[in-house]
Amino acid sequence: RNWQGSGAVRRRRMAKMVRVGQRAGARHGGPHAMAPRPRRGPFSGRNHHFQSHYSQAGTRTTRTSVMCAVMGESEQKELKRGIATFYDESSTLWEEIWGEHMHHGYYDETAKLTIEGHRQAQVEMIDKVLEWAGVSLESLRPEQARVVDVGCGVGGSTRHIVSKFAMSYGCGITLSPYQARRAGEITSQDAGIPPESVVEFKVEDALNQPFEDDSFDLVWSLESGEHMPDKERFVKELARVCKPGGRIILVTWCHRVLEEGETDLSAYERVLLNLINRAYFLPRWVSVQDYVELCEAEGLRGVRTDDWSARVAPFWTAVLKTAATWRGLRGLLRSGAKTARGAAVMPLMRLGFASGTIKFNLLTCTKPEK
Repeated sequence: RNWQGSGAVRRRRMAKMVRVGQRAGARHGGPHAMAPRPRRGPFSGRNHHFQSHYSQAGTRTTRTSVMCAVMGESEQKELKRGIATFYDESSTLWEEIWGEHMHHGYYDETAKLTIEGHRQAQVEMIDKVLEWAGVSLESLRPEQARVVDVGCGVGGSTRHIVSKFAMSYGCGITLSPYQARRAGEITSQDAGIPPESVVEFKVEDALNQPFEDDSFDLVWSLESGEHMPDKERFVKELARVCKPGGRIILVTWCHRVLEEGETDLSAYERVLLNLINRAYFLPRWVSVQDYVELCEAEGLRGVRTDDWSARVAPFWTAVLKTAATWRGLRGLLRSGAKTARGAAVMPLMRLGFASGTIKFNLLTCTKPEK
């Protein structure tokens, strides 16, 4: 079981698996070749966000240069167009199989690994994160409380949080016009939302949010931070729209924290992340420690983190199994090339978690009172 063992052991195992993939790719080529190959077209050359922030040549990168390396404006626009199109094309298939929650599930010893069990695990993830962060009826004034869901998908988390706490207002933002429209449709038919609550969804950029300063009691971002091309700007926006005394919750994919003496991930880890980046429209990865430093630099208080990688372990295996069904394969063909490419690298996500390269990290903090 690759989930066990030291970090060095896991990386040696992964290195062996990557070498096997590179040899297979050299012999056969095709989408499953592990070695990155030169690419033509709009996603090549200077548009390095599909090749990660690490040099393909394997040069070492200090944390400072990684954190300061931000895409140019044109590159960010191209990345955001790719993200929007990816979710426009893939969201229907995901909802058909997995339902309204577009994120990992939380699995404890009692979790049932059926499709309904997986859907319940996704709801459980929201509740467990809220509990971990200390969000409760006692910590909010529900009749006045406002929540923003940054990277809302089709609104599953937005609706669940507003309903759970009877909040007065909830707003989800996404780059995908399809997701925003579909979120509104589902919400209009959701009888569980209190009649006095207002819930809406907008096509907006998380790095340039349309809200006034100090707008929300709870700023929630569940598995969208990995798409952000400027992590510093992302954290600044989360802090800006949060009310003084309000809480920020960020759940996101990260790479592992570097060990003492390391200045970069291994070459094999960089290859792995590069391939995932190209399929899922991801920019450079950072560690949870990088997020901690950004939050502290912004003056946020009580920064806490956790690693729930073990709690999401069954997820990618389950997604792979559903993709391999007749229903899943038919849906992939119908959804287009971007969705199919995303499905092709799902084994690499599982490998990344198994090897310890990819982490499922939580972070919460509060904005100090003025």
